[in-house]
Amino acid sequence: MAKDNSNIINMSVTLFLITAISAVVLASVFSLTKEPIAQAKAQKLETAVKNVMPEFDRLEQKEVPAFDMPDKKLLLNIAYKGDEIVGYAINSYTNKGFAGDINVMVGLLVDGTINDTYVLEHKETPGLGSKMSDDKFKNQFKGLNPATKKLFVKKDGGDVDAITAATISSRAFCDALIRAVETLKTMEGKNNE
Repeated sequence: MAKDNSNIINMSVTLFLITAISAVVLASVFSLTKEPIAQAKAQKLETAVKNVMPEFDRLEQKEVPAFDMPDKKLLLNIAYKGDEIVGYAINSYTNKGFAGDINVMVGLLVDGTINDTYVLEHKETPGLGSKMSDDKFKNQFKGLNPATKKLFVKKDGGDVDAITAATISSRAFCDALIRAVETLKTMEGKNNE
């Protein structure tokens, strides 16, 4: 009986030491990779803003509430050339993707026309929903003015050609764009009051 207790104590101590060492190693790896991951994410956002905006010389950033979920904040980048606003880049999202959330940077000109889009993050099916990043799909939004065109897939009565076999992903992409457009309208309405 004493031998059984000794084995249980030895196994417990060994398990505790393995767990403690693993925790220390994981904490060390986390602290070493935290900053590079944050820098890579910031670089990706900067690249996205540059890709969706016309030429600008300075940016003003602020968080704004999403028009449909005031507790959810979107990053709004206001682009200036000199003292004149030339456009807006909004980091929008949707939770309606086939495989979860999709984050999209949407570039809007001052008149509300979509200048360009840039997919920041998604988990959609490779070769299907992932085609939302392809020029063939995203170029149809360039120059599209949501005031005159419907940001829905044609299957739903809109003006957007869905990705073949990826209608859910296409709808989700449109949802993210609508969120950006409507949030900007809400912000402009507040600025005009």
